[in-house]
Amino acid sequence: MNSDLGIFGIWMVIAAMAGVTYAIRAGGFWLMGYVPLTRRVRSILNALPGAVIMSIILPLAVRGGTAAAIAVVTSLAVMALRRNDLLAVICGMGAAAFARALAL
Repeated sequence: MNSDLGIFGIWMVIAAMAGVTYAIRAGGFWLMGYVPLTRRVRSILNALPGAVIMSIILPLAVRGGTAAAIAVVTSLAVMALRRNDLLAVICGMGAAAFARALAL
């Protein structure tokens, strides 16, 4: 890998990215200190993790084809029945592998 930055420049870029990441995270905690936690804000914060996960998984399932869709449906079913994250991931991966082996 050839870089015009040199070793010092690369370390400076890494330090800058770490600083920006920290500032974003710390800024969020700082800003939330000024937001009153009403019932409405609490309900929004409770719904946020599910919305983030759906916004990540749904495009992957759509672009991934049939095997990815089968994996997502299998994971959702296992999660609904057993309420075990690890088991849902393992079953979803197994379903995707099986669907790809069958060339679905």
